[in-house]
Amino acid sequence: MFLARSRLRRAALRLAAHGWPVTPGACLRANRFDCGRPGCPTTSCHPALEGWEAAASQDPVRVTSWWRYAPHSLLLPTGLAFDVLEVTAPLAARAVRAPDWCGPVCGPVATLPGGRWMLLVRPGQELLPELAGRLEVVRHGRGSWVPAPPTRLVNGPVRWRMPPAQVGWRLPDGHAVQRLLVEALPAAAPPDWSAPVPRQLEVASRRIG
Repeated sequence: MFLARSRLRRAALRLAAHGWPVTPGACLRANRFDCGRPGCPTTSCHPALEGWEAAASQDPVRVTSWWRYAPHSLLLPTGLAFDVLEVTAPLAARAVRAPDWCGPVCGPVATLPGGRWMLLVRPGQELLPELAGRLEVVRHGRGSWVPAPPTRLVNGPVRWRMPPAQVGWRLPDGHAVQRLLVEALPAAAPPDWSAPVPRQLEVASRRIG
């Protein structure tokens, strides 16, 4: 536990030193997360503090105190220093293979143990219409957070695929990254008019009509 706490503290201090506010998350104990708040029903990864967004800090003294006694998961509030585009692995991999990715749109990338990628971009840019509402892409802005490496989730650790230091802590333009994602979207399959209409759609159609 000491090694895990030490690694998390060092990572938190490094991120904070580069201007990225951090906040402590619940501790992983066996197969559930424990934030220490009496009666908290959340067992998945979640903030350890009630006012986690307001409490997020870059102050090394405060950050050190959070990880002094407990191996809190390391959370990054989004919408402050950066936004995060959480993307399915196949779509992210196709976008990263684009020639433009090696240029100004290259930025920090982390991966979740479930396979999704987290692309860090400049804050404040809404999803393009082509991506809004699609399950392949989720934008984390103000009021949200993401787990940062080396946080361990129930099914495995969060890892850097492209560490911030490797790109000079540079954050790409969000819309530039989104345009690459739009270009990487799979082509829509033509409708199969011979396929039977699902029962749920039949019911919905009758209600609408």
